[in-house]
Amino acid sequence: MTRAVLASLGRWSTVSLCGIAACWLTGCASAPPAPDARLLLDDAAFGPPVEILTGDAVTAPSPAMRQFAARLAAQAPRQRDLRTTLMDAMHRSDQLQLHYDSSSTRTAAQAFDARAGNCLSLVLMTGALAKELGMAVTYQVVSNEQDYSRHGALVFASGHVNLVLGRAIGTVATMSHLAHDADREMTVDFLPNQDLAGQRVEPVGEVTVRAMFMNNRAAEVLAQGEGEGQTRAAYWWARQSVLLDPSFLPGINTLGVVYLRQGRWLQAEAVFKRVLQQDSRQISALTNLVRTLQAQGRSPEAEPWAATLGALQPDPPFRKLDQGRAALIAGDTATARDLFLAELRQQPYQPEVHHWLAVALARLGDIDRAARHLALAVNHSTTAAAHDLYAAKLERLRQAPK
Repeated sequence: MTRAVLASLGRWSTVSLCGIAACWLTGCASAPPAPDARLLLDDAAFGPPVEILTGDAVTAPSPAMRQFAARLAAQAPRQRDLRTTLMDAMHRSDQLQLHYDSSSTRTAAQAFDARAGNCLSLVLMTGALAKELGMAVTYQVVSNEQDYSRHGALVFASGHVNLVLGRAIGTVATMSHLAHDADREMTVDFLPNQDLAGQRVEPVGEVTVRAMFMNNRAAEVLAQGEGEGQTRAAYWWARQSVLLDPSFLPGINTLGVVYLRQGRWLQAEAVFKRVLQQDSRQISALTNLVRTLQAQGRSPEAEPWAATLGALQPDPPFRKLDQGRAALIAGDTATARDLFLAELRQQPYQPEVHHWLAVALARLGDIDRAARHLALAVNHSTTAAAHDLYAAKLERLRQAPK
């Protein structure tokens, strides 16, 4: 089957039939005027509409959130900045004690109820609470290396979003660290593993953040399977992303992946070319376009696009991981170890890579290093299911006879 690349936010993502990539920030300033993205939609091909959320519902505070904000404001010391009070509440066990969970993208209200979410969900929740507290809120995309994950035939390349409370970007507050200067704005970030120092950021409007949410939901539905129901639901989520913000290229890319799922090759091709017209360096759209043309037997047409893709991404994510797993099957464990180490240099926070490196090390008799990498797989897991899986394997390794 053709693989696709998606992009989601929650982190937010891009999908390609093999992946989602977030290169939409580059080259947009000088892009030609965009044709109406709504012309890419084809409602009749996907049956009756699936009931999905409105844009307002994504960021709307629930009654419980309003009550929490009112109580927080009433209990805050008079001379203390409310931003600091809100940040403290996010990690105190007697208040919110938020947890990072990338298993699904939640609305602001859903993240508040669950006390968990991916970065987009937690940003939505924090923004809604901050507005209830009378704070100015600015959303911004962080331009950094993409994080990749895989779900069956889909590869997701996730971008990152955070928010700013105040007047001028200055200090950074995270789940584990709070730095604050009352005279400057505060950047609130939920990125688990990486340092934001020196990263380039670009402010985005709330309508774009809502489009990111819809795009993520579409990508998550696609990851659930290839049935007609999933494809139809993914279309209506992607459609909502395109309608909310036609300039948000990952949402258009995801629409193209939906067309690929239905075998609508020419529509998918038109969508990916539309994305590349606006940003010729959009890796997810390039990946998907190359595979769309190749699937139709149009390899000569795919070659120049493939050359551009190869120049931008000479070593695609997971390539060395897959080569390493093949080497393990062939019994060449030392080569597998070296390939996993090479993949890890590209994706140092990828739990799947740490896990397979641990497998290779254990087979080579290096149990201590295997345990360390399994522990890193546990630490870098962003879902409860992955955390529990790797933790169980680590426990079995530690209990094995020496």
